[in-house]
Amino acid sequence: MAESSQAPSQAQVVLVTGSSGRVGRAVVAALLEQQEHVRGFDKFPTQGLADQVIADITDRAAVRHAFRNVHTLIHLAATPDDVDNPVADLFPPNIVGAYEVLEAARLAGVRRIIVASTAQVVWYQRERGPFPIRVTDLTTPRSWYAATKVFLEAASRALHESLGLEVLVARLGWCPRSREQVEEMHRTSWAPDVYLSPHDVGRFFALAVRCPLPAPYYVAFVTSRPANLEILDLQPALRLGYQPQHTWPEGLPQDLLAPEMLSQPPA
Repeated sequence: MAESSQAPSQAQVVLVTGSSGRVGRAVVAALLEQQEHVRGFDKFPTQGLADQVIADITDRAAVRHAFRNVHTLIHLAATPDDVDNPVADLFPPNIVGAYEVLEAARLAGVRRIIVASTAQVVWYQRERGPFPIRVTDLTTPRSWYAATKVFLEAASRALHESLGLEVLVARLGWCPRSREQVEEMHRTSWAPDVYLSPHDVGRFFALAVRCPLPAPYYVAFVTSRPANLEILDLQPALRLGYQPQHTWPEGLPQDLLAPEMLSQPPA
């Protein structure tokens, strides 16, 4: 375990797990822009972040140590999609890691918990409608990855119900992590309607740290502006003050641009 020496004296830290990932880096940048004290937690170093813990999310001692002076948790750390061996590569971070993080948040008396879920929890309704899909609709998870996110939502709800903690569940659209995913989105008719740019996802989580919640347990789909059809109901996110700025393929980082898109780079 490695960490910086910076240690604020009061409960004022925003802890971001998964801080070195594609979404995590965008969230950290947006939080720093609004002058939050951010502590990262990841297996890999988070570039440009002074306060960070470098450890595995299943390491109980490291996780609990990371919660010093934390008032808000943003839990992003996870294996971000289905894998060939879920027992070895999915369940440890997504189930055991989620338990360790939420239990540490409970013990530390964290004020607000913000967890990253996925729109894949309503995968089969996305295939058949009706649209837009509401946050109150039954979950229809795609596979084991989405099922771990249903677990995360339920575990967060249990903390709210038992302890009264503020919980915000962000069901994220498709924020691509690789050029292969961008190429897949380019070929898929519905993908532009659930696209989520790094800029928009960073803005949402930065907003979520401070905004009033309409209810102490609150669920919202988060995407950029749909290109054609509003598949996921964005009204709960808009009620928080979120205003997406991008529409597919705007906001894609240059390193993810598919070859056929290079001649027309996104805004």
